[in-house]
Amino acid sequence: MADIPIGVVTISDRASRGVYEDKGGPGIETALAELLLTPWRPERMLVPDERAAIEAALVALADGVRCPLILTTGGTGPAPRDVTPEATEAVCDRVLPGFGELMRLKSLGEAPTAILSRQIAGTRGSSLIINLPGKPAAIRTCLDAVFAAVPYCIDLIGGARLETDPRYCQTFRPKA
Repeated sequence: MADIPIGVVTISDRASRGVYEDKGGPGIETALAELLLTPWRPERMLVPDERAAIEAALVALADGVRCPLILTTGGTGPAPRDVTPEATEAVCDRVLPGFGELMRLKSLGEAPTAILSRQIAGTRGSSLIINLPGKPAAIRTCLDAVFAAVPYCIDLIGGARLETDPRYCQTFRPKA
């Protein structure tokens, strides 16, 4: 069986110009290495905080590479250049507000500034797209909060089946 492609999109003006090292993308990959039992491979993209570039990356990963899961990092705050949620919503067929709500709720236990996050999630065809924060610790907090629902969501939209490592995440799938 071939490895399942999972989109990992870092959105950062400075990282895309090489001003500083991307830590968000590797943070996502580290978390996925623990969370998933299914063989997978990262499909990495590093784009600036520009709506058209973000939309193009998401469409390429969903429609071209056919990633069942696409995780973004960065660009979810209130700053003028933070446009990841707008780009995500523009390319999604459906927005799933519960993901953002739960991620913010869990993040509030660690940082009062979590209320400033505007991350969202949605579907495009058979891909689930989830916006995550930029810091690796915050990425893990958010993934831990929602990941139990991710495989079943991907099942429902017709994406590749993902299995989680029960030591780190108990996937919820209703009994048949």
